Amino acid sequence: MNPSTALARVLVDELARCGLSEAVVSPGSRSTPLALALVAHPEVRVHVRVDERSASFLALGLARVSRRPVAVVCTSGTAAANFHPAVMEASESGVPLLVLTADRPPELRGTGANQTADQIGLYGGAVRMFAEVGTPDPVPGMVAYWRSLSCRAWAAALGGRPGPVHLNVAFRDPLTPDEPGTGAPAWTEPLEGRDLGRPWIGRPGPCAEPVPFTLPAVERGVIVCGDGDYDPVPFLALAELTGWPLLAEPTSNARRAGAVSTYRQLLASPGFAAGPAPELVVSVGRPNLSRQILAYLRRAERHVVVTAGAIGDPSASLANAFSDPARTATDVVAAVAAPGGLDLDGPVGTDWSRWWFRAEAAARTAVDTVLDADEALSEMRLARDLVSHVSAGSLLFAGSSMPIRDLDATMRARCGVRLVGNRGVSGIDGTVSAAIGAALAHQADGTGGQAYALLGDLAMLHDQNGLVIGPGEPRPDLAVVVVNNDGGGIFSGLEQAGHPDFERVFGTPHGVSMERVAAVADLPYTRLEWATDLPKALLGEGLRVIEVQTARTDSAVLRRRVQAAVDEAVEGVL
Repeated sequence: MNPSTALARVLVDELARCGLSEAVVSPGSRSTPLALALVAHPEVRVHVRVDERSASFLALGLARVSRRPVAVVCTSGTAAANFHPAVMEASESGVPLLVLTADRPPELRGTGANQTADQIGLYGGAVRMFAEVGTPDPVPGMVAYWRSLSCRAWAAALGGRPGPVHLNVAFRDPLTPDEPGTGAPAWTEPLEGRDLGRPWIGRPGPCAEPVPFTLPAVERGVIVCGDGDYDPVPFLALAELTGWPLLAEPTSNARRAGAVSTYRQLLASPGFAAGPAPELVVSVGRPNLSRQILAYLRRAERHVVVTAGAIGDPSASLANAFSDPARTATDVVAAVAAPGGLDLDGPVGTDWSRWWFRAEAAARTAVDTVLDADEALSEMRLARDLVSHVSAGSLLFAGSSMPIRDLDATMRARCGVRLVGNRGVSGIDGTVSAAIGAALAHQADGTGGQAYALLGDLAMLHDQNGLVIGPGEPRPDLAVVVVNNDGGGIFSGLEQAGHPDFERVFGTPHGVSMERVAAVADLPYTRLEWATDLPKALLGEGLRVIEVQTARTDSAVLRRRVQAAVDEAVEGVL
């Protein structure tokens, strides 16, 4: 067996023993050994994409929803650079990825050889581990090295701070397996791993639960659940026990019964914001979706940050993995416990909690009244109605920019829907591919429910390659709902909106209908105009595109109207 084939087969086999079940491959010559080893392995489902950026975000979506490392493979040169945005997102959002970049052998580097670039440490500090695997040489000890390295990479991707791992794999010719009957020499030692399919290095089970930090007994406490893949139930229970309001971003998956669904507007309301400051804020995840939350964190006398959700040793996550964007943290802990002396037989009612929930009831009515006044679908109403209409067990992928913010502003509390999005770096690149990967993972075992994505038009155009899936490739059951306001709607609500060059530089109109995008990928297309038609439009199977056309200026005006209605309603109950 030639050295390149031996290396690739051992790496793939050992990763599969660790638990690898999904891999994404882009075509290329230097990566041939890895690609062939992956498609030949019976335990690995392989997805092929012609665009490396799309491939890496597909892997990201698969890993985010499955919570397991996914391998993504490319050839040498600029192909590896196209992985960089997804690697950055995986790093910041704590998603485990195995980035396998094929490379030229050392003797060809720095010589002007074709398709050769410096790939050593390409992703810098965005990876949890980097290894230059080295060229495969037929000498004793190589199999143990390759298998041990694979186990280390897997453990690093799933460690106390999950994230991407980069293995740069140099291959010499020949890159394809030896033809039968050619008399190729056997490898110098057995290639097999441990018996009974065990990984080369056994990994310990989960560590003991951390000792919780007992919170101080205060009346004016608030719980903030930001983006992240953690169990929200303990924080919902904490809110129930203490009476403290719970403010939950959509991708926290904590906006359930009892959560304050209109906190975004309440904290922006002058009358409400002038009320008492919190004595204590308990935050978990990454609370960075709104300026209002960041400003509110600065008002707290004490801010306890919980690093819940880290896999492995919780103490390992404390040094680097906690989120404190406003620099207000006073305590960083692995878990929290309710203050002592509380009545555990029922929820606590205080003047503070009653003040919050009076305002929530008034604001909720105000938001819904304004949105329901027009049957034509606005961006805000689409977000609210979409998450309300999808059935229990569904997955909803939220695009960055306005879709996730409209969900935050309008979503009622509900259970049974898993919301995810690329909130690590919050870019719009790779959004279509990440949504497809998320849907594929959600439906991988055949028991997952429906999958939906709510995206903006620029995100769709930025990653329309993600819709191009070859024949025979796994395809999701995914409705991609696109808000088309002909440009960058988020900028209409920011300071630059009044600049004379705004429309060209920030509005960036494109004039492209999503029907044309769907046609390129040969996908079913529906144009949706009326709110009452939404349930019917969502029906269907397979990958499909639903377009809602809006006007950026109208949407900006509607958001101001909603805020004004909340301001007036809150003034009446405070």
